[in-house]
This record gives sequence, C-alpha cells and structure tokens, in this order.
Amino acid sequence: MTIRLLLADDQALVRGALAALLDLEPDLEVVAEVERGDEVLDAARASGADVCLLDIEMPGADGITAAAQLHAALPEVHSLIVTTFGRPGYLRRALEAGASGFVVKDTPARALAEAVRRVHAGLRVVDPSLATESLVSGASPLTERERDVLAVALAGGTVAAIAGQLNLSPGTVRNHLSAAIGKTNTSTRAEAARVAQERGWL
Repeated sequence: MTIRLLLADDQALVRGALAALLDLEPDLEVVAEVERGDEVLDAARASGADVCLLDIEMPGADGITAAAQLHAALPEVHSLIVTTFGRPGYLRRALEAGASGFVVKDTPARALAEAVRRVHAGLRVVDPSLATESLVSGASPLTERERDVLAVALAGGTVAAIAGQLNLSPGTVRNHLSAAIGKTNTSTRAEAARVAQERGWL
C-alpha cells in the first residue's frame, strides 16, 4: 500500500529535497506540496494525503496550528513535524496539538521514511534527544495571554501598541509582562520574549 504524503515548508529548496528523497521509497508518494500553514488543511482534503510533514515556521499559520487543524477536521490524517527548530517547548506544544511525531530536518532520509511509516501506522515518533530535553525543561509556565503578549513584544512595540493589538488595557499588558518576566527569570520584556522563543514557548 502506498502512503500518500503532503509536504508543507515555506522553503522551496527544502520541500524539493524532501520530496525527491521520499519519492525514492517504493511505498511513499508525495501527492501535494504547500508553502503556507493555512493551505495545509485544504490541500490535505484535496489530495487525500495520509501523512502531512509540517515545518513549524511558515507564513499564514505555523506547523503546530496546522497540526491542530488537521487533528480536528481530518483525524484520520496523521501529521509529522519536520523542523530545523528542535526546541523542547515546540515538541510539547506539537504533541498537545495532535501531531503524531516530531523530528529535526537533519534526520537521515531512511530514518525519516521510517518515521513516516510509523506515524501512518498510528505510532508516535519523537526525536530521542528532544524528548529527553523536553522532560528535563518541563512544560511552559506561561499562560496563553502571557504568550500572546510576549509574541507581540518580540516585534519591539510599546506597551500601548501591544495593548492596542490585543485589545487589552495597558495596565493588563504590564501585568502580563511582569508575570512573564518573573517566570522566565529575566529583567526586561525583550529578554523574556527572547527566552520564551528560544525555549519554544511562543
């Protein structure tokens, strides 16, 4: 039986290389390629994909959001995160969103093909070093609102700008920033946002 694959990555070169490698496997066939996270669900429906290989950082929607959409709308379609960004927080969030696996892009081609087969069979596949790091670092301490505020703070906006973008009062934004700074053990909102991003919490 052939396993039908969808590849989602905003870098055409990476997508092409993955497609070429996976198409060499006799039981794997790439049936769709997209460059945006918000195109994944429609493309999966249209192509009849069995497994979707998703990058994390893409325009439109990130791979974790795409995995959640697939899990909700097409539960029979499995998703495998294939990313350069091997951050423990990303791993935890991806699995919570319904992804069946998480591997990094420097995984050897044969191991990636085997990961696809295992995910298709209903098994969970996780990069072992990331799994260990995720257990050691623990879950994100940030609330959803604190994550939202830090994500906007990454762009360097003022408290008023963050408040306007998120429809919050400046006082509420300051409270969330203060809590996030404490939880990340940093001293400024810029540092807190950077640490949270590095750990995959955003």
